[in-house]
Amino acid sequence: MSRMKELRIVDPVLTNLAAGYANDEFIADAILPRVPVDKEGGQVPLFGKAQFVEHRTERAIRAASNVRDPEGVQTMAYTLTEYDLATRLDYREKQEAAFALEAIETANTMELLRLGHELRVARIVQNPATYATGHTLALSGSTQFTHPDSDPLGVVMDAKATVRSKIVREPNTLAMGYETYRALRRHPKLVGLLSDNKGRILTLDDLKRFFEVQSIHVGKAVYSPDGEAVQDIWGDNLLLTYTATATAGERNYRTPSFGYTLFKRGWPQVDKYSAEGGKVEFVRATEINAPFVLAKAAGFLVTNTNA
Repeated sequence: MSRMKELRIVDPVLTNLAAGYANDEFIADAILPRVPVDKEGGQVPLFGKAQFVEHRTERAIRAASNVRDPEGVQTMAYTLTEYDLATRLDYREKQEAAFALEAIETANTMELLRLGHELRVARIVQNPATYATGHTLALSGSTQFTHPDSDPLGVVMDAKATVRSKIVREPNTLAMGYETYRALRRHPKLVGLLSDNKGRILTLDDLKRFFEVQSIHVGKAVYSPDGEAVQDIWGDNLLLTYTATATAGERNYRTPSFGYTLFKRGWPQVDKYSAEGGKVEFVRATEINAPFVLAKAAGFLVTNTNA
């Protein structure tokens, strides 16, 4: 056994804390849900129209069985990437702390790992090149949601119809940046749809009802590229996707969906190792994953929603 392996101790308590960590500000997992894989590399299916088609299955008495011929399956090679971050704690800090320092720093470390994941997913799904041809729309002038004459309901419904024409199913998930959300919840045409619109702004439930989607997610997370100024991870964009919903048990990457984040089963993990003669201990969080879009036609991106 190597010296590093001797020093490294996987802490089950801190690992369970890390595995259960969630930040409501992050929405990446709602767009590209996490599914476990056993290997760090392999093949995953790319989803075409056939995977979304409903087939006739009813059979009359004494009639022949309904039969379908399987479509050739296209696959994509995947390779997971390891991400880790360690926090250095001196033994004197641990002795003097009036709180569970290791647990707090585990949560802080996981926060930073998940922030990196949020950034990676946001860059993928906010890139027009990620989507099928005809599945992006850049707004300008009077079509932007900050303009009172714009028609956000029409934009969303047209986008849903475009996706449905390609995969036979409507998008069930809507995600947007915080500034887009601010514009929509005050939009006069949407507020006018309410029966009790006296001085009220729209809630997420209102928007979910108007746009007829199962879930809406607002990306509120920010980051600092230089340690000083902060900026939104999610810009003034709106995206619609067909995302596989969770059923009993864990998700499976073979279920048709816009995309997934594949992660190695059993991770993230938290371990500890020592330095400086045992006076300094490192609490390290590690996760192994990679986000992928597997059905480009199962999504639609609207950019530049605000003036």
